[in-house]
Amino acid sequence: MTLDPIHVENIAQLAYGIANDVDTSDHEDLSGAVWNDWLTGLHRDGRTVIEPVGDHALRRVSIDDVALAGRPFETTHGLDSGTINPTTFKNGLVVDVAHAAMAAEPTDLDLHRDRTIVATVHSGDSTSGFDGDWTERDEGHTRQRVLHAPRVNRYAESVVHALALYLAEGTHALDHADRVEDLLVLDGPIYPKELFTWEDRDPELGELAREAKPRAVVENYVRLVERFVERDVPLAGFVKNPSSRTIVRTLARKGFEPPWPDDTALFTALLERHEDGERVDAELTYTTWFHSRGGADRRMSADADALGVDRELDPALYEPTYAIIYDPRTDVTYKLEAPYAFTRDADLREALIRQALADVATTRGPPAAVKKADELARISTGEKTALRRKFEERFDSDQQATYDDHRWGKTNY
Repeated sequence: MTLDPIHVENIAQLAYGIANDVDTSDHEDLSGAVWNDWLTGLHRDGRTVIEPVGDHALRRVSIDDVALAGRPFETTHGLDSGTINPTTFKNGLVVDVAHAAMAAEPTDLDLHRDRTIVATVHSGDSTSGFDGDWTERDEGHTRQRVLHAPRVNRYAESVVHALALYLAEGTHALDHADRVEDLLVLDGPIYPKELFTWEDRDPELGELAREAKPRAVVENYVRLVERFVERDVPLAGFVKNPSSRTIVRTLARKGFEPPWPDDTALFTALLERHEDGERVDAELTYTTWFHSRGGADRRMSADADALGVDRELDPALYEPTYAIIYDPRTDVTYKLEAPYAFTRDADLREALIRQALADVATTRGPPAAVKKADELARISTGEKTALRRKFEERFDSDQQATYDDHRWGKTNY
């Protein structure tokens, strides 16, 4: 049954009532005050969680001009990892499979063929053992393994997903680091931030994060930073859907009532420009760079211990830094991340932001190499269904179905 026209109108009336109670006219002034008074150095619990790297300014650039300008980096490599999503079976196993790929711009077909595949398995039976060594297939172009996830009473799906995703991504990046000549851009953050949130979500997950297998996943990313610093090749991350709440949460604790649900909404308010009531869509707007030491980023700050992983360089060099880019044509806000090891150099951080601006201007989205990597690593809906069927056959056990599976046609009966 669908909504009748009268129901649609009644719901619209609710929206009108909400709108009448919300005054957004002062949000621009509020965002400007936050930028000028708080983001020059935001403190929480005696620590500086947000502060500028160098200049503190809001900037803009003509989309046409930056799209036609020369790129600071001649070649770009992108890297991504896709999964089938956690799947629970009636025999008690919870499984996720991740598939990582690296892409190059200009295209390198031989590189695109290489893949890293990880299947992570959680079992409620403590006597089970599924760990396997890395094996090679497809004439050496594919490396794959099975990882037995540490046992947890809750969050098994979150655990298998994070371990599969980040082990595949981090391993593939390390294995192919030497193929990158100018710049590597990860599709997403530069560190396994989902894993970093475990300590805040649940005490059991917090303890698990420091066990050998999760710590080994984090170590891959630490070694990746060190490898790229050693090679003098920059490493960055392009976050398409940033969701941090470090700034708004810190402001709320200080008695400031932020009207924005997350940091992305705050930066959008700062960067979106209007003239005569219309959004200006001929220019990309962006921020200069910030140190980030709050939220999930706290794990990699200089005064934290990186979940127990040894860091061979000055710990401050691993700290995440970021800049924000807003594209008015699509009304989308992006985050560009890089370790401080690279953004401490003023010329290099300017080159990184100019490269990202040129890519966004040209593609109306992520850099072309990142988009290619996403396409290579993505596992389609049909492929996910087929793979789950293969697991059912091998396990001789059906997936644990839910009513929503039946309702929305996620499972064939």
